[in-house]
Amino acid sequence: MSEGETFWLSMSGKIFGIILAIIGILFLYFTYSSTDTLGSFTGIFGFVGIVVLILGLFMILVKTKE
Repeated sequence: MSEGETFWLSMSGKIFGIILAIIGILFLYFTYSSTDTLGSFTGIFGFVGIVVLILGLFMILVKTKE
């Protein structure tokens, strides 16, 4: 791969990680703000929100091989 392709691959991974992190934060916020509506499903949605947030942060922090 050329240097330009590596840059865009790395940049797109970081942008996708930021989007995933934002979705995870929104997921957790809306889960926390509507716990009485979700009832017994609050734990499931909270777990999924944390997993999405962790995946987003991982994609932001990981370095691509050059």
